[in-house]
Order: sequence, then structure tokens, then C-alpha cells
Amino acid sequence: MIRHICMFTLKEDKAANAAEFVRRAGSLKAIPSVRDFAVVTNDPRTPASNYDVSLIIDFDDVEGLQAYQVSPEHVAFGQFVGTVRIDRACIDYEF
Repeated sequence: MIRHICMFTLKEDKAANAAEFVRRAGSLKAIPSVRDFAVVTNDPRTPASNYDVSLIIDFDDVEGLQAYQVSPEHVAFGQFVGTVRIDRACIDYEF
């Protein structure tokens, strides 16, 4: 299995951007290669230097991750994220 974790720092109006991020991220669950899916937001009681939102998605294999990357749902979501993010960090690992 491959776990894909992406974390994002959002632009100002973080609460509204995070809510829209979570709402739109739901479309990613429909991608056939997605096995497990979570979208999470940072707890407001933690340091402001933390990332604001994160996607945690599991795939059977790297080919499933690659199919996800080029899917229409992910491409559309990525276009939205590009309008609200400041920074991004990502890791993909086998578990």
C-alpha cells in the first residue's frame, strides 16, 4: 500500500478557505484507485506555524497513486487549491 500525505498552508481567510478545501476534497473519494481517504484540519489550539489542512490517502500501489494524480477530479481540485494555498508539503510512502 502507498500512503499519500499532502499538507497545505492556506492564504488569509483561513477558516473559509479550509471549509471550502474540505468540501471540495470530498470529490477525491470518487476516484477508483483511492482505498482510504481522510481530509483533516489543524487544531486551532496548536502553533500557527503548523500546516492548515492535510489530505491522507491510501492506494494499493504506485500505479493507483499515478492514476489519482491525473484523474479529472484531482486535476480540478488541484486548480482550486492553487488559488488558496501558500505552501505545500507532500510525502508518499509504502506501508
